[in-house]
Amino acid sequence: MTEVGGIASDRLRSLIERIERLEEEKKALGSDIRDVYAEAKSAGFDTKIMRTIIKLRKMNASDREEQEYLLDTYRKALDL
Repeated sequence: MTEVGGIASDRLRSLIERIERLEEEKKALGSDIRDVYAEAKSAGFDTKIMRTIIKLRKMNASDREEQEYLLDTYRKALDL
């Protein structure tokens, strides 16, 4: 392993290349997700609501309940 200034350059290069590959995969996945949203929109679904549902599904139950409680409280405070 080659060291430059106390840095293992082979290991560093390997890590950088792995990150670059993962970034490319992430970019491709982002494109795939956009395609699915476009498909959903063309099928008549509201993609903004779908994004909200996905966000809610990622939350644990207690956080979701707290958010819904606060939203309801704010709605009542604003007569919505």
